[in-house]
Parts: sequence; C-alpha cells; structure tokens
Amino acid sequence: MTLIQLEYLVALDTYRHFVLASEKCFVTQPTLSMQVQKLEDELGVKIFDRTKQPVIPTEMGARIIAQARVVLREAAVIPQIIAEQKDTMTGEIRIGIIPTLAPYLLPSLFKNIREKYPQVNLVVREIITEEVVQELKNNRLDCGIVVTPLKDSSINEDVLFYEELFVYVSKKNALADKKYVLPAEIDPNQLWLLEEGHCFRSQILNLCELRKYSDLHFKYETGSIETLKRMVDKSDGITILPELAVMEFNPAQMKLVKRLKEPSPAREVSLVTHRNHLKTKLIKTLKEEILMLVPKQMQKLSKKKVVEIN
Repeated sequence: MTLIQLEYLVALDTYRHFVLASEKCFVTQPTLSMQVQKLEDELGVKIFDRTKQPVIPTEMGARIIAQARVVLREAAVIPQIIAEQKDTMTGEIRIGIIPTLAPYLLPSLFKNIREKYPQVNLVVREIITEEVVQELKNNRLDCGIVVTPLKDSSINEDVLFYEELFVYVSKKNALADKKYVLPAEIDPNQLWLLEEGHCFRSQILNLCELRKYSDLHFKYETGSIETLKRMVDKSDGITILPELAVMEFNPAQMKLVKRLKEPSPAREVSLVTHRNHLKTKLIKTLKEEILMLVPKQMQKLSKKKVVEIN
C-alpha cells in the first residue's frame, strides 16, 4: 500500500469516474485503474462497485477511503513542519469563499499577498457555504471565508469581522426619504433576493420574517449582489446589502442606503478550517492580511446583533 494508491482512491471517490480521476491525478486511466485494482487485490476486498455508473464505493470501500483521507492529511503535515521550521512562507493555500464576499475582499487580498509573499500560491474557489464545508471535510480546501455560525463540530470557526446589513431602496420607493427602516416596513413584493442556497438569502428572510416568500406574485433571484443593486436602481424595489458592498458607493447612492434599528443586524464572517487542518502558518498569515483590509469598527460586535442563518 502506497500514498500514491491512496491518492488514487480518494480521487476516484471524489470524481466517481476513472478518466476524470486520472486526469486530476495527471496519470493515464489504465495506470490509475491498475493501481486501484492492485490495492484491492492486496487488501482482499472490493473498494469500488464498477457495475454502477458513476462508480461508487462499496460499504467496506467507503470506510477505507475515509481512512485514506486521514492518512493523506497526516502525511501532508511533514512538509508543513519543515516549512515552518525554516520560517519560510511558501506553498499553496486552497481557499473557498462565498460569492457575497468574494468581490469585496479578493482583489485587494490577491494584490497584497502577491506583493508580500511571491512564493505563496493562492487557489481560490467561489462557492456557497455548503460546498465550502464539504470541500474542507474532503481535504480539497485548506480554509474557507464564510458567514457563521455553522454549528458543525468538525469545522473550526475563527471570527474575522461583523458586517452590518443595510437597506438599499430605489429613489422611487416610499422608503426613500426615511433615515431608518424597520423590517416590518419592507414590502416582500418589492424585495429582491439572492437565489436559494446562499446563506445571505436565509439571513434576509429571517431578518424580514418572510416565512411565505414562496407565495409572492413575482420573484427574480440571482447569485450576485451587484445584480440586486442594479435591479433596485431600475425599479421601485428594495434589497438588503452587506456593509462591504456599500463602502464604495458614491454620495448619490449613499442617500438610498438606510440603516435598520439598533442593535443593527449583522452577519458574522469567519475564517473556517477543518478541525484537523494543516498549513497553520499560511492560514494565520491569510487571516492577518484579511483583517488589514477590514475597518477596525467592523471587527467588533458593539451595537450589532448577528442574524441567524437558518
């Protein structure tokens, strides 16, 4: 049994297709198939059921693959120990970030890390929270930047900042002249929301107590906060925006941004890792760089209240 064979097992479990798994491992399909078969012969068990399409692990195979993930994660600790002992900032860090944070953090984060740590390679995937958590558990990500709390015992949460939520209204809307807005004043039929799967959508439904959003006459759902802003600008509608999204607004746009009653609703943004995560030094540096981009007042919860995700 070799680490290479275990890597092939994990890849095949991840992609459930021999050709795709071999491509991801940069080997030929016959090579990957032969090594998987060789390991099965050595162990005397069938790890994958090849009669199914896509291929799936057998019951015993699932247990073996789970342990293979643990072994590979632990094996990866060795080069990390060496790098930290040498006090060098090198290597790759795989990050998952949710779409409602990516446009406002990534451009400056990429620039700063590229300039300060040229030997660090950032690999970033923009995906929803549920996928970030799953990829952390499968060791396909090193960390994630998401909204918390997640309430998952296998995931560590390191809070970065608290992002206040604001109401953004059309200048044609009846709320346009108000300084403060109450959730009860928001007309559900004028509210633009993100599509299903986004934690920010869940928070807004909870904030506005919209239990029957599915009963509305008209809905337009998108995965982009920027699209929501434009929909409001071109209609008489309303949306809810996180603090980072309004920080670069011009004076005319800021007149259409309304605060909610204190304690102001906010979302908690955290750097999340698997409980057995590696690359401690790289992740610590990533956290420091993110905090340098976020105003100090956003790093405190004072006068804010975290809105539940679910």
